[in-house]
Amino acid sequence: MANTLHITNGDSTAEILKRTSIKGNIVVWREMLCEGPICKEVGSDEFWMERYNYFEKELEVSKLEYYDKTIKEIQKLEDVSGYSEVVLWFEFDLFCQVNLMALCTYLLKSFRKNTTYNLVCTGRIKGEEKLKSLADFSVDEFANLYDNKTSLSKANLEFAQNCWNVYVNDDTEELKSFNFNKQSKFRYLQKAINQHLLRFPNESGLNQIQYKVLEIINSKPLTEREIIPILLIWQSQETVYGFGDLQYFQYLNKLNKYYTISDSKYILNEDGKSIFK
Repeated sequence: MANTLHITNGDSTAEILKRTSIKGNIVVWREMLCEGPICKEVGSDEFWMERYNYFEKELEVSKLEYYDKTIKEIQKLEDVSGYSEVVLWFEFDLFCQVNLMALCTYLLKSFRKNTTYNLVCTGRIKGEEKLKSLADFSVDEFANLYDNKTSLSKANLEFAQNCWNVYVNDDTEELKSFNFNKQSKFRYLQKAINQHLLRFPNESGLNQIQYKVLEIINSKPLTEREIIPILLIWQSQETVYGFGDLQYFQYLNKLNKYYTISDSKYILNEDGKSIFK
């Protein structure tokens, strides 16, 4: 067995990693825990049942497909005793940071003193304003990312677990008062949580994403395929959500009380228009 285990934030990172000279086995964390029901005991029967039901009902992903693609892969992390090093490959955005908190919590179950734990988390680059994702780095640059990885102690993993517990509680006041910056090893957690807080409804009853969706539709009638790219551009320029098409489709579909559809174009109804009066 290889001495190093790499846990990546998705298949695209795994594919880049396979093309490098970096040795080790790869496990892909195929989850999106920033959406849907969650519980504190990551990997428990309750946890998986909640996720099973969410993917089946909301995303039309069968339980068998979810098990094969997600659970079977994550369960490989139940025993890391054969590895001298475990490396986590994640990014700065909310999507990744929530998964990272959950992963650290999960790894604590099988924590081993003889195994070193490291984190590669991309974001700020000196001299550059835009935060960078793993996909922004070339195959050759991955070696440098790996060489500059951050070590994680058991105390660091326990802090991430505390952060996860606060996130799961889903209480705005607790999220605002908890110091997610307390440990420098997780330098993007606070920024991600600040973004998460904008997903709570404001006085209009809408959160930041819902308002933005309706604002785009209010500008002129647009099709679904026209709305989503606008949201992705907005996301990359003004937020750190890190969401994909699928999540924005969900937000759009759940706002159907505010619009009608004519010739495939979304048009605000009176309820939608009232938001902007």
